[in-house]
Amino acid sequence: MPEPTLYCRARGDYCTCCDLLVGLPGLHVLTAERDDHDRLVVTVESAPEPMGCRSCGVIARGHGRIEVSLVDAPAFGRPVRIIWRKRRWLCPDPACEVGSFIEQDEKVAAPRAVLTTRACRWAIEQIRREHASVNGIRRQLGTGWRTVWDSIQPLLQAADEDPSRFEGVAILGVDEHVWHHVSTKPIHHGGRGPKELTGMVDLTRDEGGRTRARLLDLVPGRSGRVYKDWLDQRGDAFRARIEVATLDPFHGYKNAIDDQLEDARSVLDAFHVVKLATTVVDDVRRRVQQQIHGHRGRKSDPLYRVRNVLRAGAENLTDRQRDRLETAWAAHEQHIEVEIAWLCAQKVRSAYRQGTHAAGRAVAEKILATFTSCPIPEVARLGKTLNRWRREFLGYFDTNGASNGGTEAINGLIELHRRIARGFRNRDNYRLRMLLIGGGLDMTHHTQR
Repeated sequence: MPEPTLYCRARGDYCTCCDLLVGLPGLHVLTAERDDHDRLVVTVESAPEPMGCRSCGVIARGHGRIEVSLVDAPAFGRPVRIIWRKRRWLCPDPACEVGSFIEQDEKVAAPRAVLTTRACRWAIEQIRREHASVNGIRRQLGTGWRTVWDSIQPLLQAADEDPSRFEGVAILGVDEHVWHHVSTKPIHHGGRGPKELTGMVDLTRDEGGRTRARLLDLVPGRSGRVYKDWLDQRGDAFRARIEVATLDPFHGYKNAIDDQLEDARSVLDAFHVVKLATTVVDDVRRRVQQQIHGHRGRKSDPLYRVRNVLRAGAENLTDRQRDRLETAWAAHEQHIEVEIAWLCAQKVRSAYRQGTHAAGRAVAEKILATFTSCPIPEVARLGKTLNRWRREFLGYFDTNGASNGGTEAINGLIELHRRIARGFRNRDNYRLRMLLIGGGLDMTHHTQR
């Protein structure tokens, strides 16, 4: 059974303490009770006051009230329902086109809304700040999934259509990710479309030199054409502001940058450069292993036993790990190839660990000049690859260490929210959700009226 109703207007005056506690501007609390579903039900109304007709301005005549039920943000561990006793007005002017109208206040709720403005703002912040799922939010609100999403989706769309969110971008990152793992049938045939999406991220530094990564957009596909078309759609003013464009070693994105961002300096991500060098060590180790033993690595093989140590940086090795490497080098004369490949990979790592970018550039130029002549084919191939990306490789040292790390951080957030939601079926909903959690939508003007 519900608890007895608390009447907040027992002596003819509104209770200011209850009004402050509920916190709906311009509305006063009449009653508060708990219903059979353990929800807190609060009845509110506005104080009687003169009202002019919205059309002609003539003082309107009151014509009773109607009750509208709204879902509000949860309070005291319970879902909340607001019963708003809206005033109905009649215009006395017979020539007025309006005739009658009902009290509205978008600070409380938009016309015909199911959730209050406060509940919409609360739901959006729960998704963005607390990594909540829509299903978790609807449980706290005591309503349905569709009710929650249909209430906040127009707000997200309005923020997405705001052109000002593309302003001030000086450093632009790009990367791809897979948003589903099912059929790639086109959307109009009941599928989810391409598995891969290309994400554009704002990596512009603030006044303190720190990068605040912000997801700008997600478009279907992974190709240079996709990136080029997106840059073309942004317009000349946007492209002219881009000073640095970071990317992974993918020629499709490089071609798009060269075509659309002629004045921008393209930078190859440092993590992927080091990853290429680490892969070379693994390739050499596997090849030498096959040449000596004729089989893949086994736990008793010296090279296989140090496979994880070979992926670490020399500066992070313990004395015991260094001894293990020395033992592996001395186990066979052909292991010298693996040792040289490992030293070359450490040389690549050291370029990004110098005290100044000028010193790092000097190391990088030496790498470009010497690796191509190395007798180890895998190292020579790495040298040729870096020389093909010479301008992008050296760009890191000319742009004060610009990297695609912020883009990878945004991808980590995307992966987290996709797991929280247990997958997505609708790409448009996916895009809006990820723009919200990735900071690409400014909700200030769309949730605080």
